[in-house]
Amino acid sequence: MLGIAAEILRQACTALWRHKLRSFLTMFGISWGICALALIIALGEGFRQGQRQNWRQIGDNIVLVFGGRTEMQAGGQRAGRYILLHQDDVPAIREQCPAVAVVSSEIKNYDVPVESDSNVGRFLILGVDPEYLKIRTLPAAAGRDISWSDVERGSRVCVLGDSIRKQLFKDTAQVVGKHVRINKYRYEVIGIMSEKDQNSSYDGWDNDKVLIPTPCVKRDCPPSRAVAVEGRLDTIAYKPRSVDEWKKAQQQVRRTLGRLHGFDPRDEAALSMWDTIETAALFDDIFSSLGWFLGSVALITLSLGGFGVTNTMFTTVAERTPEIGLKKALGATRSRILGEFFTEGLVLAFFSGTAGILVVLGLAALVNSYPMPAFFSGLMLDAGVVFRLTLVLGVVAILAAIPPAWRAARMTPVEALNYEK
Repeated sequence: MLGIAAEILRQACTALWRHKLRSFLTMFGISWGICALALIIALGEGFRQGQRQNWRQIGDNIVLVFGGRTEMQAGGQRAGRYILLHQDDVPAIREQCPAVAVVSSEIKNYDVPVESDSNVGRFLILGVDPEYLKIRTLPAAAGRDISWSDVERGSRVCVLGDSIRKQLFKDTAQVVGKHVRINKYRYEVIGIMSEKDQNSSYDGWDNDKVLIPTPCVKRDCPPSRAVAVEGRLDTIAYKPRSVDEWKKAQQQVRRTLGRLHGFDPRDEAALSMWDTIETAALFDDIFSSLGWFLGSVALITLSLGGFGVTNTMFTTVAERTPEIGLKKALGATRSRILGEFFTEGLVLAFFSGTAGILVVLGLAALVNSYPMPAFFSGLMLDAGVVFRLTLVLGVVAILAAIPPAWRAARMTPVEALNYEK
């Protein structure tokens, strides 16, 4: 059996070589279709991953809750009330919302003077604690992050955004350990955040922020009396236990805050929520829809290449009809003729498809060797994509090879030999 298969394969390759120009043109059509399909998949995945990395600059699968204005009556209270978040909301969410993994508050002041020995500016001061740093992506690239001991003691320490470091200290190599004055209070710089490339934010770029312990914002630079004395919050940030539980977590948070603030949990206007999980899913749907559309165009191109294989094989069958008749007269079976022409079609399709895949792999390696622009992760072509492309190629190859092979196999010796006359 192996000998027969090898002989059929050898004859198929010989036949293809005999018609080099025709085979090359057909292979080009298949290769181009595979290249187009692979590039569309790789580009779509590259943009998808790039956008996901951009979301992670803010936080990985997080939800930000802001106060809103009610549109429904609840508990005997009129609609149109403003809902203002309070510091007591955070422990309530932590205790009563099992689908929430981590929750913390945001207190900030947007226009606080910050001075160094060489420069001065007005920046956004953000109060944080270690729980908040588990939610937002604000790591210190140099030095350390704000710790629980800093929060509990109200230590005057700070972490500077990269742009603020450049403005306040210019070319100073070692900034950690130096001091700045925030609203005239002396703070030690314990860390410097890494430089970020963002295209979205809800309160300003992270490069332009100064992080200090939460109690220090209330004590040294509160944005208002309500924040300093009454315990008002700007934002509540939380992270669900899993991506699958994001909707359950949202419902639990709305119910909890509804009980505390006296609004109907079904009143979506009472709270404004920015759910990065939901937003990421929306972007995924957009990229998937665009990918399906462009992929269908590429698939049509690939199908046209498959028709090219079919036409080439039909022409080959017509040219070799006397040869088919002679082989059948000498005892070649229908299955032998079918296998020969079917193999020839498969070889033509797979050689051209493999060439297309190799071209795309080489192009992806070349492109990915260069620094990527913002929000694009490169041509993402993994083993799963290659497998799916091979599967599509196999289907196209089989569908293209069957009709001419079947036509050759069903000829009778008399019919084939008389074709020459």
